[in-house]
Amino acid sequence: MVVTAPDLEAFLLATPFFGGLPEPGLDLLMSMLVERRFDAGATVVAEGEPGRSLFIVKSGRLAVSKRTNAGRVIPISVLERGDFFGEMTLIEMQNRSATVVAESPTVLYELTAQNLYACYKADIHAYVIVLQNINRELCRRLRRADDRFARRAAGNDN
Repeated sequence: MVVTAPDLEAFLLATPFFGGLPEPGLDLLMSMLVERRFDAGATVVAEGEPGRSLFIVKSGRLAVSKRTNAGRVIPISVLERGDFFGEMTLIEMQNRSATVVAESPTVLYELTAQNLYACYKADIHAYVIVLQNINRELCRRLRRADDRFARRAAGNDN
């Protein structure tokens, strides 16, 4: 279903993905979003599968995990309202790097790589802001991962 909710604009502007977008760019991207609903327990994306879209969490709770070579599932993070995921496939055009499962009934907004490219063609300024927002979020995630790695390594020193 195409998204047209009146409160959508305020919600999107409050997310890290859409922050700072001027109204014309936001309107363009809003017109490209498709609402997706998932029941609790549903796999939204699976590690290793092709992916050509990202998702913004409108509601619900999702678990992100990776599988080890031995087959063990390692929890990575939890996603909630306002978070986004799937951006790595749009940037590097590789398969999904993790599995994301809905822990509760979930509503997501999907933006495809094709639509993001259409944004680039129609409004380069909005496209650059979106890429900056994605990069900021990736840097935040890298810092958190670095901190977890350092804490784990420091624990091994004791």
